[in-house]
Amino acid sequence: QVQLVESGGGLVQAGGSLSLPCAASGRTFSSYYMGWSRQPPGKEREFVGSISASGARTVYADSVKGRFTISRDNARNTVYLQMNSLRPEDTAVYYCAAGKYYGATYKWESWGQGTQVTVSS
Repeated sequence: QVQLVESGGGLVQAGGSLSLPCAASGRTFSSYYMGWSRQPPGKEREFVGSISASGARTVYADSVKGRFTISRDNARNTVYLQMNSLRPEDTAVYYCAAGKYYGATYKWESWGQGTQVTVSS
């Protein structure tokens, strides 16, 4: 397993940008799919996107497609969520996760503690 720590959250105005890094400990980071999810206030946690172990493949939720970008640096054991054109409805606690992908299903094995992103209108 890996241990994950997100950072970079904060308050931003609508239309602005934030980058969230998620640092992983452990020597097997490059073998994991990495994902991002978020939990808006009073709502269920929702999938934001994922990136394959090599970084060659990314998947995004429709709500963030074209605005958010996931990347990873396996040499630094870090995955990033770049968020542009932020909207008030992007306000949430953002979590990164490490896991495996089995065809059409993710199995997330480790989660970070989350970082708060607040977008003001």
